[in-house]
Amino acid sequence: MKTAVGAGILLSSLAYLCFAMHDAMIKLLVETTTVWQILFCRSIAILLGCYILGGRSLGRETVTSPALRPMMLRSLFLLAAWLCYFNAAKHLPLADLTTLYFAAPIAAILLAIPILGERVPMSSWIAVITGFVGVVIASNPTGLATGWPVYLAIVAAICWAIATTLLRTTSQSASSMVQMTMTNVFFLALTTPMAIVSWTMPSGPTQIMLLAVGFIGGLGQLSFFEALRRAPISVIAPLEYTALVWAFALGYAIWGDIPGPNVWAGAILIAGAGLIILFAQRRKMPAQDLER
Repeated sequence: MKTAVGAGILLSSLAYLCFAMHDAMIKLLVETTTVWQILFCRSIAILLGCYILGGRSLGRETVTSPALRPMMLRSLFLLAAWLCYFNAAKHLPLADLTTLYFAAPIAAILLAIPILGERVPMSSWIAVITGFVGVVIASNPTGLATGWPVYLAIVAAICWAIATTLLRTTSQSASSMVQMTMTNVFFLALTTPMAIVSWTMPSGPTQIMLLAVGFIGGLGQLSFFEALRRAPISVIAPLEYTALVWAFALGYAIWGDIPGPNVWAGAILIAGAGLIILFAQRRKMPAQDLER
């Protein structure tokens, strides 16, 4: 679809593919590297990319941007989301972790109503209920042990949903490059003290992986920010469910993880919730706006 919403759909799909690869590498890194060190190195790599692409004027644009304060608030929630997510990643299979994290699109749609004033149709409410049931089933102790890693993953999803909603409010007043710079400068400031305290010299392969996390994470961020500039959250959020396929594939290929029956059942319901919203949005789009 050659429309703004169509471009948003394609960009967000690319973003969630990058995020799935990013999360798989993070899960490998947390076995030998602290979360603070990973976030520190990741932020430096992304900021270097921003400087190369944005040039010297990027710093001035960032400091004078009207979105500076909202982006600082968003960065706090995003940092909380990453800390919870990465620590949960130490103890949960990738597919289980991703499934639990899929509470985020549901929460984002709910938050978009009071904060952004988006009108959510009945089809979206049906999808929200379906997705919520899927998350509950995925969390069932018959296939997924309960405990603090599960709760951390759910808290991470809620924080991510809040951060996504705040990003939508600033996406029209600041460029994606400016927003990426703000986010990662803030991350760098918050993670540097803890990274120094817990620093361990990474091996050669670990250094390469840290750079790769920064590159793929940066590409995912850029795609995600651009997607939110083109399409509403009610369209973008459900597409996060596409990451489930990649999480299952990567989890099986790298760790040999086979999700339990409850995770599969929950994933089907969650994916169904995303499809309901996606098809409903497509039917709403005027025929003249759809170009094949």
